This record gives sequence, C-alpha cells and structure tokens, in this order.
Amino acid sequence: MTAALTRRSPRTLPGFSLSLGITVLFLCLIVLLPLSGLLWQLAQLGPGDYLRIMSSDRVLAALRITITAALAATVLNGVFGLILAWVLTRYRFPGRGIMDALVDLPFALPTAVAGIALVALYDRSGWVGQLLDPLGIQIAYTWWGIVIAMAFTSIPFAVRAIQPAIEELDPAEEAAALTLGATGPQMFFRVLLRPLMPSILTGIGLSFVRSLGEFGAVIFIAGNLPYETEIASLLILIRLDEFDYPAAAAVAGTLLALSLVLLVAINVMQNRLQSYLRVGA
Repeated sequence: MTAALTRRSPRTLPGFSLSLGITVLFLCLIVLLPLSGLLWQLAQLGPGDYLRIMSSDRVLAALRITITAALAATVLNGVFGLILAWVLTRYRFPGRGIMDALVDLPFALPTAVAGIALVALYDRSGWVGQLLDPLGIQIAYTWWGIVIAMAFTSIPFAVRAIQPAIEELDPAEEAAALTLGATGPQMFFRVLLRPLMPSILTGIGLSFVRSLGEFGAVIFIAGNLPYETEIASLLILIRLDEFDYPAAAAVAGTLLALSLVLLVAINVMQNRLQSYLRVGA
C-alpha cells in the first residue's frame, strides 16, 4: 500500500539518476575541465623542470609572501569574524541589517574595485594613509597592504561559516554554566568556543584558501615589486605574458595542490571534531 502511494505521489525534483547525471556533468564542465587543462600543462613538465622552476628565488619569494600574508589575513578574519558573527547573531540594534549586508559586499564587489578603494584609503594621500605617514607607517605598496586586501576579500567566508553555529547555541547552557559557578573564561572556552570549533575551522580554512588565490584586490595595493610584494598569482600572469606556460602551470599547480590539500584536511578535521563533540555531549 505504501509502495503504491509512493509511486502515485508527484515528484517536484527529478529522480536520483537524472539529478546525479546533471550534477556530474555540471562539475565536469565548470570545475574538472579547466583543471584538466592545467594538469595537462603540468604533465608537459618533467620532475627536474618542475623543481628548477619552483626552486627559483623569485618563485620562492612570491610563495613566501603569498602564504605569510594569507596566514596573517586568516588570523585577522578568525578573530574579528567570530566577533562580528557574534554581534550580528546575538544583538539587535539600529543598522544591524546594513552591517549584515556589508559582510557580503566583498562577494559582490569586483576585486579590482576593492583594490582601487583600498589604495585610495591607504595611500599616503588617502584618508588613513595621510594619518599614518607622519608616524612612519606605510600600508599601501607593502606586505601589510597585501594582508589587508586579502582580509577584505575573504572576511565573508569566516563570518558566514561561523554565524549559523552561533545561532544554534542554546542560551540556556550559558545560563546553566553561570549558575554552576563557571567563570567568564571557563564559559567561553568550554560552553561557547567548543561547539563552535568545527565552524571556526571551516571559516578560517576557506578564508585562507580564498586569500591564497586573491589577485584583483591585491595587485593594486601591493606595489608588485619582485622579491618584496609580488604575490604568486601575479607571477603566474607575468609568466603567461612571457609565453612561459610551463612555469605558469608549475606555480598555478602548486597553489592548486596546496588549496586542495588544505580543503581535504579541513573537511577531515571538521568531521572528526563533530564526531568528538557528539561523543562528548
């Protein structure tokens, strides 16, 4: 009887086979096909050529600058993204809707526009730059400018990953902890931060990976000096302009592999943390 009812019930969505086929086709066309082109370029390189390209001083400097700046931007986004998500979730105040919309602005804003805006702000003649310049602090065309540009473009990944987890927190548990005599730090680390860790890990991981590949916003404020403020994405473009496709593919493939390894590691760690929290609950 149940089977007959199931057969007669209309289906809003297509069946599993059709849905799976459409999904696989879409992923192949949008994701795997472009990546296969990069892998084909990488396949033209032998191990010796790859090591020679990647061990050059300019490539190592670009990777060092990119990775350290992405790490610094991720730390900023982890701390301030958590605070921002907490404020947006727990409090109601005038302008909250505008603040919430501003979090998503880097998603919609063209990265080149973001770069120009940051230069106008942090250049020596900009609003902030002219205040910092007498103090001997320069943001534009330095490593710190790269950090700020990366943090600007990747902050939504941290906030939007953490925000739903904060919404699921039960305020009764916080009240119970205070009733039982927990101190502020104890309640923060054991009651609040512990269940948020999987989402925080996801948010900062996505923020870091996004920062690694940032290009448009960074090149305007970085100055793009080789060995000093040249990021890996810009070096890839320079190699392409020089028709040095193997070198461009080697650097791009390394960034791709690093991002893929990080995403897989984050996924594994997130699953293990969730399992640990379920067992400990």
